[in-house]
Amino acid sequence: MKRVRCPKCDKFLSFDETKYSEGQSLVFECDECGKQFSIRIGKSKLKETQKNEKPDESAEMGEFGCITVIENVFGFKQVFPLEEGDNYIGRRCVGTDIQIPVDSGDMSMDRRHCNINVRKNKQGEIIHTLSDGPSLTGTFLMNEVLGKKEKVRIDNGAIITLGATTIILRTKAEE
Repeated sequence: MKRVRCPKCDKFLSFDETKYSEGQSLVFECDECGKQFSIRIGKSKLKETQKNEKPDESAEMGEFGCITVIENVFGFKQVFPLEEGDNYIGRRCVGTDIQIPVDSGDMSMDRRHCNINVRKNKQGEIIHTLSDGPSLTGTFLMNEVLGKKEKVRIDNGAIITLGATTIILRTKAEE
């Protein structure tokens, strides 16, 4: 299956590329906005499923856990592994230097919205700490807004809201 993005609303449409030959023109109508557009089958317009779009959380679970972006009207489900140190999260945009670029049409999510810091304490336990970017709309943890320069420890299953986008922290289960 291949995917193509609607030029009006950025929604992805999937189709079976094996039914068509290279150079053939296809016409699509977006279910979301009704826009009709056409493409010519070729390598430049088609988009493979990206690594960070895998819906399987266990495949992306690293030593330090991962975050899952919940699918909504602005974007699809995405899973990102966390790394030790700062993990800046924000809306994907060209030129923005962040570790976790969320592919979303949610304009209420800043390009550098929040940070999840991952470190090990003296006992070797992995500690996750959440702080706001600072962002224009704020960062919410379990429906409570974080204050400016406030850092909060978060654990497995923490629900974080960035604008209209929700993410969930997943960590390895304790033995």
